[in-house]
Order: sequence, then structure tokens, then C-alpha cells
Amino acid sequence: MSEFRRAIKDVIDNVERVVLDKTATVTAALAAFLAGGHVLLEDVPGVAKTMLVRALSVSSGCTFMRIQCTPDLLPSDVSGVSIYNQKTQEFEFRRGPIFAQVVVADEINRATPRTQSALLEAMSEGQVSVDGKTYKLKPPFAVFATQNPVEHEGTFPLPEAQLDRFMAKLSVGYPHIVAEADILERTRLGHPIDAIKPVVDVATILRMQAAVRQIFVHEKVREYLLQIVTRTRQSSHLTVGASPRASMALFRMAQSFAAINGRGYVIPDDVKALAHPVVEHRLILNPESRLRRVTSHSVLASLIAEVKVPAGNWTSA
Repeated sequence: MSEFRRAIKDVIDNVERVVLDKTATVTAALAAFLAGGHVLLEDVPGVAKTMLVRALSVSSGCTFMRIQCTPDLLPSDVSGVSIYNQKTQEFEFRRGPIFAQVVVADEINRATPRTQSALLEAMSEGQVSVDGKTYKLKPPFAVFATQNPVEHEGTFPLPEAQLDRFMAKLSVGYPHIVAEADILERTRLGHPIDAIKPVVDVATILRMQAAVRQIFVHEKVREYLLQIVTRTRQSSHLTVGASPRASMALFRMAQSFAAINGRGYVIPDDVKALAHPVVEHRLILNPESRLRRVTSHSVLASLIAEVKVPAGNWTSA
């Protein structure tokens, strides 16, 4: 854990040289990355969503690619295409940007559903199938997609099946005025992203991901997690509650969050803190509740409040 804590501090400090005043968001994004998940960043333009991911990628020594999603983007622009080589008289596969270890799908809801679906196999299976051949993606592999919650003209909302592939949905938000003044000064002669260097390597990240899986989760904490997820399936406000994939995502991210906070075990507060970013985007309100302006956030908050938080010693079975 000492090596783990040292690496975590180095990565967060390095990212925060680029993204100021957003420790909670940076920590949550890193928790999802170490848990092997994908992240949807939804916020207004210009709040450093892409910069956060790029800084995380550079800090961890991973390869990085950015896909600018537009309506004319084709699936082959994401996965790659086979091109005929006249010299060898054979088709050669040219890999697309999805083969990077950290991929940003910028404004993902501007891509057509056909192109959005090109990400599904990569996100779920860690592989890409093109022309009858399957290509494995190099770990650690993570997709960070961004979208603008305000502008909807010319967009294609992500279907529920694809939203469910994202371990967490996060928001960056505006910086505090003091932090924004610091941003103006730091970017006066150049962008800080150009100055940061890797602080860990890919091998270390893979060891950290393996270590996260070893974090202890007490039976009562697991039961607390499942009670929250199960209640979403019973709510009269929801047409669709959280899936078993949501339970696994919350479980894995809670392990990662505990490790980042220097613990070898998960506590109920970890589950409670992560329930909204992990579960909320998977819930579908029924039409009557939407008409009454009920939100998924308020429904989930109410369900969490109904579940009794267990007490006990969480360090052992």
C-alpha cells in the first residue's frame, strides 16, 4: 500500500498542475481508471474535460488518442480500416485511434448511433473485430467520453445500453474564482499540459489495477451496496433500475476509491459517496415522474436515505 499511496499522490499532484481546484473529480476519474472502467464526462464546453483525461494519460505513461465525434464520423474512423498494398498485393490493417490505451471520444453524442456502437465491443471486451479478424487492445484500456448537456441540436443521445457501459458519469464544473485567476497566470506563456511528464509507468498502473481487486469488502458492506441497487428496481418512479453491471461497477469502484484513500478495505461511506456517479446515469424515469419534474438524482438520493448504513469493523470478515 505504501507504493500504491505514493503513486496515487504523484499522479493526482501531476494532473492538478493542469486541472486546478478539481480534486474530487480527478480522484473519481482515477478511481474508475484503476477499477478498469470507462467514464462519461458531461459538462459545458471549456471546463478542461479533455485536458483532465490527457493529463491523466500522460501522468500514467499511457498512449493517448482523441476522437472528435461528428455526424460524418464512420466506424472505420474509430476502429481502423484494411487498405490494399499494391507492392505486397495484400490488404493491410491500419489501426484506428481506438488502439490507444486512453481514448477520448470528444462530444460522443454528435456521432451517429452506428459510430457510437463501434465503441461497444472495445469497451466491453477489450478487443476490436474488423473484416473477420479480432485484435486485442493493449491494457490498460479506458474510454473517456465527453458530452455537452446543454446543446442538443444535431446530437444523437446515447442509448441506455451504451450508457450502462460507462462505470461512472462525472461532471467537472466551473473553477473557483481564485483557481481561475491561477489558470490565467499559468497559461499566459503556454499550456501546463505541455510541461508535465509521466510520474508512473504502464507496468505500475497494471500492478495498481491488480492491487485494487484485492481490497477487502465486508459482507455487510456488500449487502448495503446491493440494497441500494435493488431498491432502484423497485422504485415507482423508475421504468428501469440499475443492472447487475451497475452492482459490479459500484463494487469495483468502491475498492479503487478505498485504495486511493489509503485503506485496504471498503467502508459504507465509500459506497454512499460513489452511488450517484456510478448508478444515477443508468436509471430511467417513467413518463409520469418526468412530467412532475422528478429527477434521477432526487430518486436515488431518496433511496440511499432509506437504506440503513451498517455499523461494524470493516477490516475483517
